[in-house]
Amino acid sequence: MLHVAAWAIFFTLPYLLRGPHENTRPEDARKEKFSAIFSIIMDLGWMGFFYLNAFVLIPKLVYRKKFWLYTFFLALVFAWVLLQGWAIYTAFGNPDFKLRQFLIFNFFIYLFFLATSTAYQLIKDRMEMDKRVNERERENLKTELSLLRSQVSPHFMFNVLNNIVSLSRRQPDQVEPSLIKLSSLMRYMLYEADETRVPLEKEIEYLQSYIDLQKQRFGKKLTVNTCLNHVDTQYLIEPMLLIPFVENAFKHGTGLITQPQIDIELKAKGQDLHFTVKNKYNDATEEVKDKTSGIGLTNVQRRLNLLYDKRHSLMISKNSDWFIVSLQIHLN
Repeated sequence: MLHVAAWAIFFTLPYLLRGPHENTRPEDARKEKFSAIFSIIMDLGWMGFFYLNAFVLIPKLVYRKKFWLYTFFLALVFAWVLLQGWAIYTAFGNPDFKLRQFLIFNFFIYLFFLATSTAYQLIKDRMEMDKRVNERERENLKTELSLLRSQVSPHFMFNVLNNIVSLSRRQPDQVEPSLIKLSSLMRYMLYEADETRVPLEKEIEYLQSYIDLQKQRFGKKLTVNTCLNHVDTQYLIEPMLLIPFVENAFKHGTGLITQPQIDIELKAKGQDLHFTVKNKYNDATEEVKDKTSGIGLTNVQRRLNLLYDKRHSLMISKNSDWFIVSLQIHLN
């Protein structure tokens, strides 16, 4: 529709600008008829040149860096315009044809259509390329997020099952409550984690189930302080985004550590979420990492960059005997 409107304006503009006048002599009427036919033929030729340059010459020659051949075709087109004008004037027997004036006048029109058709095709191709790039980035983002989320679940389940195996050897009577907690965790992972966003309250329930499961394992050997404030507003968050920090604290904050302690605090104020996890650690007795160590934190850092980009702040530090993770996310 835009093309039709543009060409309609182009075809009718000369007649609109000319204004009304009267033909009193037969010679004037003949010249008027000749001028109208000549204008229509030339306008159709310019239209053909526009689409020839935009859809054929630029994609086939310019994009393939055949510049000399492109220049040759442009010169050929302009020569055709001159030949066409001369042929029309000759056919109608008009003695007023002056090559120099015709050449100068049509040369500027030729440059105008050359510039507009080139700009049109370049802009059109750039917009299509940007659209394809954006679509590719969205698909890559979906694929990467799915992959990262799929990495969380097996890694997390691997650690939880190891905890239950350890518990079955030392406290068999606690296996059943642990399995009930585990079923709650699996229910969340299977039915909630596939959503793009979940209510923050569900994520907190998930964290609490995991913490309870770990408390059953360690008992009085580990001090765990939690402050997971009740969230009244229905905040939404990426599922299983916070658990790697808690999991990392239990994995590296226990073992050969004097009076091990883990502090977990979550607050949601305004549109900002503040999440802090602290655990004691000991460099001298720090365990040798296995092949799966570090997947959780590296994973969640990548997910934060993909999902929240500049709307989050993550600080990981070691202060005295404490390993501290502080996360802030703007949830809106």
